[in-house]
Amino acid sequence: MVGIVGYGAYLPRFRIKVEDIAHQWGKDPELIKNGLLVNEKTVPGMDEDTITISVEAAKAALIRAGIDPQEIGCVYVGSESHPYAVKPSGTIVAEALGIVPEVHIADFEFACKAGTEAMYVAYSQVKAGTVKFGLGIGADTSQGAPGDPLEYTASAGGSAFIFGTENLLAELHETYSYTTDTPDFWRREGADYPRHGGRFTGEPAYFKHVINSAKGIMKMANLTPKDINYAIFHMPNGKFPKRAAKILGFTDEQIEPGWIVPWMGNTYSGSSPTGFAATLDIAKPGHVIMLTSFGSGAGSDSFIFKVTDRINEVRNKAPLLSDMLHKDKIYLDYGKYAMFRRKILLNE
Repeated sequence: MVGIVGYGAYLPRFRIKVEDIAHQWGKDPELIKNGLLVNEKTVPGMDEDTITISVEAAKAALIRAGIDPQEIGCVYVGSESHPYAVKPSGTIVAEALGIVPEVHIADFEFACKAGTEAMYVAYSQVKAGTVKFGLGIGADTSQGAPGDPLEYTASAGGSAFIFGTENLLAELHETYSYTTDTPDFWRREGADYPRHGGRFTGEPAYFKHVINSAKGIMKMANLTPKDINYAIFHMPNGKFPKRAAKILGFTDEQIEPGWIVPWMGNTYSGSSPTGFAATLDIAKPGHVIMLTSFGSGAGSDSFIFKVTDRINEVRNKAPLLSDMLHKDKIYLDYGKYAMFRRKILLNE
């Protein structure tokens, strides 16, 4: 049996409220908040990026795993905001964690499912027996152009998961992927901000892939929504995952622990993995958890996990997601936010 031996998450302390963005562009803040079901979002500090977020999340995962970093045989970082176009994030992450040099490293991109893509391959390496432990990370400092609807939700954060075969805190029972060529969202080389294809975003992209992926893995595992304690879906906003859950037959109570988008925003590659981390923070031994991501372009990865007794031993060894969401927050006004996100360029 292969599964998770350690997990961790990281969210920046900085925030901006949706109403501050709405006021900047002359929009009705209540309409925006009610339309998106998002109140605020995380903002990366000026010295934070995908790499620093990945390192912090992975440090927490290592603490919970209780293993020597050099036992990790592969490090995969999934993101659509890698700091370098040509220079891997993974090498820096592995060096900072003390994992190099005998390790396989790769960066992944698949819009918002790059994180579960990294998890999928790390798990597969362990399952194949080529490595003892594999580290998969989903992290982003996501982009939204000034005044674009994406600006209300594009945020920062990520989670890391170490896969192994011993001392599991969650067994991984099934994996499933569903993918098509659906051009709903893209960012060309050299472009600062992504573009989205309006009418493709909902039904042909998000809902088609999320629902078919979730149905596929439940059929594979011979499970119904009633057999699953918690489900996590990618969270581009607050409404989409709630609607997907309802279509599939899940209740609000089943998605509540991982439905953290109202206070975090959309961390892109870190979105559903961080919802999963939040769910592990409250899950009990024996609970069954389904995770379904979504990445534009378009595809979804699904996983079925079963929590073990070890969760109670390791849960509180590292920071909990709820504390990162709700404690020690620092709010920015739009001007400071624009400076942090380099939408305002300073003379150097």
